[in-house]
Amino acid sequence: MLRVLTLASLFPSAVRPTFGVFVERQTLGLAAHPEVALRVVSPIGLPPAPLDRHPHYRAQAALPTRETWKGLEVERPRFAVIPRIGERFAAVLMARALLPALRRIRTEFPFDVIDAEFFWPDGPAAVRLGRALGVPVSIKARGSDIHQRKRQPGVRAEILAAGRAANGLLAVSAALKADMVALGMPAERIRVHYTGVDMERFRPAADRAAAKTALGVAGPLLISVGALIALKGHDLLLDAIKAVPEATLLIAGEGPHRPVLEARIAAEGLGGRVRLLGSQPHEAMPALIAAADVMVLASAAEGLANAWVESLASGTPIVIPDVGGAREVVDRPEAGRLVARDPAAIARAVRDLLAAPPPPAMVRAAAERFSWAANSAALHAHLSALVDRG
Repeated sequence: MLRVLTLASLFPSAVRPTFGVFVERQTLGLAAHPEVALRVVSPIGLPPAPLDRHPHYRAQAALPTRETWKGLEVERPRFAVIPRIGERFAAVLMARALLPALRRIRTEFPFDVIDAEFFWPDGPAAVRLGRALGVPVSIKARGSDIHQRKRQPGVRAEILAAGRAANGLLAVSAALKADMVALGMPAERIRVHYTGVDMERFRPAADRAAAKTALGVAGPLLISVGALIALKGHDLLLDAIKAVPEATLLIAGEGPHRPVLEARIAAEGLGGRVRLLGSQPHEAMPALIAAADVMVLASAAEGLANAWVESLASGTPIVIPDVGGAREVVDRPEAGRLVARDPAAIARAVRDLLAAPPPPAMVRAAAERFSWAANSAALHAHLSALVDRG
């Protein structure tokens, strides 16, 4: 029996039920493996008083320190964070706070390996904890935790040191693995670990026209899925949609750029064709994506976005820039188009797919290799090998 301690700062809770659902799904899959026993530690960062009274932190602080979440035993120990100025100390503070908790957990659950599910701050913290407890450590890179954090001098050094010290590393795409190697991490310790997709939940609509009608849409429908942040490029989609005047665009996601997008939509008269749906429960996404003719996402950087694969499983082709693992997903014409991160190029690709839509079954075939069963088997093999090597 492989005993796994999953360390995941990105993990859902009653306060943020959609936060890190991809980590939750992977963890549920691994926990269901007949040869795995698993506990989750999902640390919560809280600032010192009086900042901890902010509604965001107050809700987090009220969460139970230990609970059963969808059948998983989850502990949520607290650690100190220093907003704005203390980012580079996050991993040290996390490790310092978690060590007593992990020592206690180990007396009742003698875990064999620490599986860190995000590179910052989980990865460097996990390496410190692994050294203190004498257990091997794996760190998974998902994209933004490498692409964005490597620009921060103090954080970059911590990430690189953790990547070199970890017993094993995972990358969500071959492209991300190449980026990690270019940063200075050891290629021989990095395994490509593709995300999974629930092919039963994400599937083509039986009647796409009826699905659109249920959403109050007539005519071509585009959907974009991602946080409302500059990295995701939703502003480019507002320009692109002008060149597809018959189409409606739905954007599912929330974030700090919402006011900017709302102002543009109002000022440019796009309110009748562009809707900001806000954060959507994961259960709502299959119907939304399956109703769309095309999924568009103009990210400046990605690892391998779950939304890409979920769209393909839903029979909805994708239009995305050639970033991260995009070429590993759009590996055939039916899957969609890789385009320049430019509104005109995005609009041309969308019009091309609307004019000659690929059969949903052929789109879905591009997602069949991204299964949760394959994801769980690969993760089990990876972690078992680290334990066997000692």
